[in-house]
Amino acid sequence: MTTPHDRSPDARGRAAAHRGRELALQMLYQWEMGRTDVETMARTFRDITTAGPEPDEDAREFGESLARGTAAHLAVIDPILAGRAEHWRLSRMAVLDRLILRLASYELLHLETPPAVVINEALELAKTFSTDESAKFINGVLDAVRRQIEADRERA
Repeated sequence: MTTPHDRSPDARGRAAAHRGRELALQMLYQWEMGRTDVETMARTFRDITTAGPEPDEDAREFGESLARGTAAHLAVIDPILAGRAEHWRLSRMAVLDRLILRLASYELLHLETPPAVVINEALELAKTFSTDESAKFINGVLDAVRRQIEADRERA
């Protein structure tokens, strides 16, 4: 799967990818808090007003794809995170931190986005929706996840 970032290296493409990640995080939050299925989450999210300017179609499609993919792969993502978040159970993490970690882990595992971009975007999401302390925590966990994924791919 390509991202708006992959298709267009210009500022507009990067902005669409960033907005898509913001939308994905908002959808996952709605999904987690509302305990709805993913398709209901995506459908209802399209119907509600989101903060900020109306997203373009690339951003919306990318966001929905990320949210669906993240939710569908939790059985793989959560054990990886649990193994890399030293002294932290997923259930004890702040909801937004957990969702940012899941979202970035999905992208690291399943998309062709460069890992540095994924981690930087996760840090931006944390700074926007959580705290600076959360950003430091997320950076450490995602770097460990990235190293594990790279080691697993080398062994394969």
